[in-house]
Amino acid sequence: MKKNILPPIAKQIPKELVAHNDVRIDNYFWLNDRENPEVIDYLEQENNYCNSMLKHTEQFQKDLFQEMKSRIKEDDESVPYKYNGYWYIIKFETGKGYPIYIRRKESLEATDELLFDCNEMAKGHSYFKLTGISISPDNNKVSYGLDFLGRRQYTIHIKDLKNDQILTESIENTTGSSTWANDNKTLFYTSKN
Repeated sequence: MKKNILPPIAKQIPKELVAHNDVRIDNYFWLNDRENPEVIDYLEQENNYCNSMLKHTEQFQKDLFQEMKSRIKEDDESVPYKYNGYWYIIKFETGKGYPIYIRRKESLEATDELLFDCNEMAKGHSYFKLTGISISPDNNKVSYGLDFLGRRQYTIHIKDLKNDQILTESIENTTGSSTWANDNKTLFYTSKN
């Protein structure tokens, strides 16, 4: 006899929200607090329920994943694009889950210059996302956004491409995108509030 597993039910705590003279009640506003142990506990209950309900599909999930993965070329690279005297390419290597960003000066036959190996950068992190790559007009610096939490709250970093060093200054809580001014010193970005 199959036992019935009941889904967890989130408690309702009415919260009045007012915007533009409009009042609404959000009974689940308390779930916004990511650090609240009760929220974490509830989410773990949801995950356990999902895992229990889908247990009979585990092999199917693995087979489906392998089939989808087999249709993706693992050892691949993007179509090169030229920007300000350099060819930029994104490469993927077999068995690695993250892209490798390179550039070649003037010619596609030139030596690879490594911008980012995201496989190395992601080590030790349960989540990793690099976005918003922006090269300075003089080709000597690159700005980029990193997110290690999966919350789309990026920290912008700057790498000096002449000496392959990441500068100590960083800008937290941004969209991850930035743009260089023509003076090669000014960086425009958007903060999140």
